[in-house]
Amino acid sequence: MGNGSSFEQIKTIYLDINGKEEKIIFSRHSTPLEIHELIAQAAGVNKHSTISLRDKNGAHVAVSPTMPVNSAQNPYKVVTREPPPATDNDAFQAVLTHVAEQLNRLVKVDELKTNFNARLTSLEKRMELEGLKAVEIEKCKSEISYIRDQLWNAQKNTAISDETKINLKRDVPNYPKYTLSQETVDYLKQPTFDIWHWEPNEMLSLLEHMYHELGLVEEFNINPIVLKRWLLCVQENYRNNPFHNFRHCFCVTQMMYGMIHLCKLWERMTTEDLGILLTAAVCHDLDHPGYNNTYQINARTELAIRYNDISPLENHHCAVAFQILSNPETNIFAYVDKDTFKRIRAGITMLILATDMARHAEIMESFKEKLAAGFDDKNKEHLDTLKMVLIKCCDISNEVRPMEVSEPWVDCLLEEYFNQSDREKIEGLPVAPFMDRDKVTKPTAQIGFIKFVLIPMFETVARVFTQIDEVMVQPLKNAKDRYEEMKSIEEAQKEAKKALSQNH
Repeated sequence: MGNGSSFEQIKTIYLDINGKEEKIIFSRHSTPLEIHELIAQAAGVNKHSTISLRDKNGAHVAVSPTMPVNSAQNPYKVVTREPPPATDNDAFQAVLTHVAEQLNRLVKVDELKTNFNARLTSLEKRMELEGLKAVEIEKCKSEISYIRDQLWNAQKNTAISDETKINLKRDVPNYPKYTLSQETVDYLKQPTFDIWHWEPNEMLSLLEHMYHELGLVEEFNINPIVLKRWLLCVQENYRNNPFHNFRHCFCVTQMMYGMIHLCKLWERMTTEDLGILLTAAVCHDLDHPGYNNTYQINARTELAIRYNDISPLENHHCAVAFQILSNPETNIFAYVDKDTFKRIRAGITMLILATDMARHAEIMESFKEKLAAGFDDKNKEHLDTLKMVLIKCCDISNEVRPMEVSEPWVDCLLEEYFNQSDREKIEGLPVAPFMDRDKVTKPTAQIGFIKFVLIPMFETVARVFTQIDEVMVQPLKNAKDRYEEMKSIEEAQKEAKKALSQNH
């Protein structure tokens, strides 16, 4: 905004009246008539006299508010001529001119008032803003804090409601058909399968192949198009978490497929059982929010409240799985009879709930008791426990794979852990040491887990399937040795750095 002088724009004009210096002052809002009268007054002539102005070069200058400003050294020469005696017509014309000038003056006053009010309002707003700047800054800080809290709360409750209808976002035409080579078909059955080399659509084709190859499409009379749609819908309902994402779903399902072939499970189980195992693996982490059960319970999230702190995530994974199956377009079990579907639902629910690590000791103890009593394939309780242990093995089987496949998963898991612990610190919730970025390293995270969880569990399963010992238990022992060596190197480097800093 301009200052006061530019607002008023006062003009000073110097005049030469018969050799005498005079000056007049007027604003840009003055009318030509008002300036004319000012000059007449300065010249001492009748206001109805004819007045003309000339500059030093003899050029005529218009009598108006826009006339150029001059100086005392270069005044305008004033030339006047008395008016002739007035006639009635002249008097009438003079009245008309006066009325016109008065109207013009009124218009100018209105313009001035509007301009002045606009500038005054603008000034008042600016003064108000300047005066409230400190208050506004504090208010903004408060609002940012509030928005941050709302974002946290929104993230807490972003899990799909169990009552929400889940629809497919895209249909089968966008899902290209891949022709799998015999090499890929054979490789898919191996625990050494590298799951990092496959794009999402390729993973969908590989999962589709598993259902066809195991005879599940025929067993459950699955419409092949519905199978494609179901797999697409499952993929869409895995979030883009660092670890618990669709690739993890594929990884677990591929390991289950590999164990079915490695252990020849069809010799001990029905095709229906194999379908339950594979489908539970596909659905076991559906809509995982990236924050574990401990966080859900401590933060009192919607899921924890809904499931009374009892395996809130696993219950939610089950609910989403069957919500997808409740849609005829994505129900791969649409053509099984009522009793079969009841068994499938009970079996899938049992297996997904078994993936809660809080139940690890309970499930392993139950399995060991059945082994001690003599494992019986024909005993449903024995078989159910075996299936629960199998999905547990597949869920946490990354270290069974070659180092170049398994190690990136550790980075993904730690990233997800650190995201959670950072959030827990902000929200004032308890933080688990194995999730704290300030306390955990890659080797310390893995050594204890491999030594006290993975190796004992796989060795127990090897008592039923001896082939597991060489293919899975030995790679786990090698991984433990590798992480212990890594830990020793890290500690030596730390000691060397410490000694170097002391010397300096």
